[in-house]
Amino acid sequence: MKIAYTSDVGQVRQVNEDRVATFKNKAGFSFAIVADGLGGHLGGEVASEMAVSHLGYLFEQTELSDATAAIKWLEDQVIVENNSILKRADQYQDLAGMGTTLVCAMIFNDQIAISNIGDSRAYLLHAGKFEQITEDHSYVNELVKRGEISKEEAKHHPHKNIITRTLGVSKQAKIDSCILKLLPTDMYLLCSDGLTNMLDDEKIKQILELPVLSLQEKAEKLIEQANLAGGSDNITVLIIWSDEEDDEK
Repeated sequence: MKIAYTSDVGQVRQVNEDRVATFKNKAGFSFAIVADGLGGHLGGEVASEMAVSHLGYLFEQTELSDATAAIKWLEDQVIVENNSILKRADQYQDLAGMGTTLVCAMIFNDQIAISNIGDSRAYLLHAGKFEQITEDHSYVNELVKRGEISKEEAKHHPHKNIITRTLGVSKQAKIDSCILKLLPTDMYLLCSDGLTNMLDDEKIKQILELPVLSLQEKAEKLIEQANLAGGSDNITVLIIWSDEEDDEK
């Protein structure tokens, strides 16, 4: 199993409110996490940092070795972390309304648990097919699901940045999860919307499939291309590759 990640402020924003990191628990299994902070200059940065550092630290203390148990653990920890972010926001006026999206992967032998809240996404590249495996918790996605607008119209909708579920902001914090079988040569992409707002799925797929680039170079290439396309937001990319030649957990 190989993991590569990188993050960039983009071409417009002054501060990078995205956070990305990987952690290993006491059983040697991995937790990869991407968070996109919301709520202005300082608040978003604080919320995403809290979510990544706290959840990562808590995962490191576990001996989780099963995807189903890990999802239950994460659901419980997300509720605790949501309350922590709300409490911090109440304490400081300049943090009022802060929150963060979250997309993460917990990897156990031949299984991977993918979880998300908000509009940061996870994708799977399997046998030449590239597809989104998380659902955006956003206003425009609700419109798409109801058939009121098309997916193409959603890309340019004036309210495309309205998030309907976050960590922080609301007392309700429900995270969605799924478990997938981890197959040799599968590639997973976790990213903030700074990538997907700039590059379409086909362009992302082309870069992930480039045989001449290392995993880290693919992550950096995605950032580079998103910046060339405008870089209107912070951009964060994390790639997980099930390398059949690598048996490391």
